[in-house]
Amino acid sequence: MAQDFESTGYQITNSETTLLTADSDDAIIGLRLTNITAATVTVDVYIDKGGLGTDRYITKDLSIPPASSAELIQGGAKFVMQSSDVLKVIASASNCADVYVSVVDAISA
Repeated sequence: MAQDFESTGYQITNSETTLLTADSDDAIIGLRLTNITAATVTVDVYIDKGGLGTDRYITKDLSIPPASSAELIQGGAKFVMQSSDVLKVIASASNCADVYVSVVDAISA
């Protein structure tokens, strides 16, 4: 069975932003954060398990220098999200960073 690869990009701010809500067993296969400002920013990326407020951090207070990026998933690594898990991000300043997420939707055998 063919896999459904999806991707999306967002500009992130100092307000919690939902990047993805899993509708099945999904795998995050790529996640890149890019600082688009002239100042260092910090970023939190986490999964809210089941959308119930139980946060599990992928990174917390990650410092990204000006005009730099951080690849959080690389070398074949992946994060599996179960149905209703929510991937969220928040930054230290408004409109300071871009995030790009690649996902395999509905993982199948």
